[in-house]
This record gives sequence, C-alpha cells and structure tokens, in this order.
Amino acid sequence: MAAWTVSDIPSQRGRAAVVTGTGGLGFQDALALARAGADVIIAGRNPLKGTAAVDRIRQSVPGANVAFELLDLASLDSIKSFAGNLRRSRDSLDLLINNAAVMTPPKRLATTDGFELQFGTNYLGHFALTGQLLPLLRKGDKPRVVTLSSVAARSAAINFDDLQARRSYKPMPAYGQSKLACLMFALELQRRSDTAGWGIQSIAAHPGISRTDLLPNGAGTWSAPGIVRRYLWFLFQPADQGALPTLFAATSPQARAGAYYGPDKLSETRGYPVPALIPPQALDTASAARLWDESERLTGTVYPAGEGRKFPEAAGKGVNP
Repeated sequence: MAAWTVSDIPSQRGRAAVVTGTGGLGFQDALALARAGADVIIAGRNPLKGTAAVDRIRQSVPGANVAFELLDLASLDSIKSFAGNLRRSRDSLDLLINNAAVMTPPKRLATTDGFELQFGTNYLGHFALTGQLLPLLRKGDKPRVVTLSSVAARSAAINFDDLQARRSYKPMPAYGQSKLACLMFALELQRRSDTAGWGIQSIAAHPGISRTDLLPNGAGTWSAPGIVRRYLWFLFQPADQGALPTLFAATSPQARAGAYYGPDKLSETRGYPVPALIPPQALDTASAARLWDESERLTGTVYPAGEGRKFPEAAGKGVNP
C-alpha cells in the first residue's frame, strides 16, 4: 500500500471511540480521531494527565468532542465501574483502542487483583474491558476493536505453568508474554465474533519502536532501557508516526478483520502501516482458546457464546491465580 498517513483517515464524525492511555501513542490516537470528528473518550488512571491531554487536544482542535474518564486497567473494580458508567450513559460504541501498557518494571509488581503487573494491565485488563463493553460495541456502526501488540511478541511465549511470573520474573520476557497474549486475543476475538455473530472487527497493531515514555516509566529513567530512550532518542520514531498502524487499523476501509498491522521498514521498527508478520506461536489456536478460558476465569468476565445468550454483568474481583 502507499504511505498511509493521518491525512488518509476518513471522516469519523458520528463515531464514538474509547482510547486507553493518556500519553504517547494513546494521545496521538485520540488527537487524530478528534481531528477526524470522532467523539473520543480518553481512559486512564491519572486524572491530571488525562485532563492535560484533553486540554491539549482542544487547543489543537477547537470544538473537539473529547473527554477524560477514569480507568485503572490494573483494577478489575475500576474496569467494572468504567464500563458500567459507559453502558449507562451511551447506547453504543463504534471503536475501542486497547492501547495502554506497562513495560519492564525491574521488580515483579502486582495489580490490585494479584496479577503480575504487565500481564494484568496490558492483557487481562483489556480482555476484561473489551468483554464488558461488548454490548455497546455490538450496537455500534461497523464496530472495531484494535488491540496493541509489540515487536517483543516475536520471541515471546505464553508460560501457562507460571502465567503470573510467581516462580521466576524477568522483565522483558514478562512484557513479551503480555504482548503476545494481546495479539492472540485480537485474533481469537475475531474468530469468536465470526462464530457467535457479534459483528465486530478485531484487528491487531504494533507501533514498531517509538519515542514514548513507556520505557522510562516502567523500567525507570536511569535504568539501562531508560538511558537508551533518553540519550539515543534518534533510534526511536516519533509517537505520531508510531501511532499510524493503530490508526490505520481503527479507521481505514482497507484494514481487514483479523489482521495485524505494523511499520514497513527496518524489520517493522519504523515507517508506514503495512500488514505485519504474525509470529507462529500467535497462530496456535489451541493455545489461544486455552488462554481465553483462563482469562475468563481469572477476570470473571465471561463473553457470550452466541446470539441467544444474554450478556452478563461482568464480575468484579477475579479469581487470584
């Protein structure tokens, strides 16, 4: 495909979108969608950063329909509250971008529900969020769910014997597992949508290597990854460039359901959106089904089986692993 940019985004007027994450890629996603006329909710855990993001967008896009809502993906109670408020205030949702992430904290940390922080936030939080917003998405206009993976998924594996890294925690393998899980979820969500008739397009994307605060926020400003990010900034493409695969997946008529998009140059680390290489382990449908079942058990969020089954009010606390 030709070099796709934000100027290629079709009008999003009349469409409602939720983007998780207040900075970096999430901010760029929200900004581009607001410029295209979408009604955008930025969902994040920090009200100060969320309010600042809304103010910046309104300064760049006078009259933008954008708001911040509190959502902590490391808390199933927070996810339940956010989704419940949205279901009560809106009749439908057209787009969900599962973007927010935590990356490589040097020591094992846990969510409020006892999950390893990266697996719990990056993957399980978005699994629960998507399930709880599914009733709204099913009423949307050509609804899409875009879930972010990472180049780190290429060498990752799902360790079903120690999903929460209780026996052995290594920052990058744990991050890679969480992002592989996100990719497998996106592909499995499409398979289940097709089977159950949910009418949702599920698409995965990754940003290559982008200049955001994800590394210093997770590993620490003076950690080795944080120092690389600070002093070798030129190795990272700008966040607005890194957001392009996500925005392509979210808005382009050419984006295909069940596909995966990333940058086109230097082993998918930078450039413009193209179909990305799906690592073989992400195509293991038996593992994807096992991961799905385990995710429902852990989060207490059970997806409907088909047209005749009602959506449950998704549970609060999950079962601790």
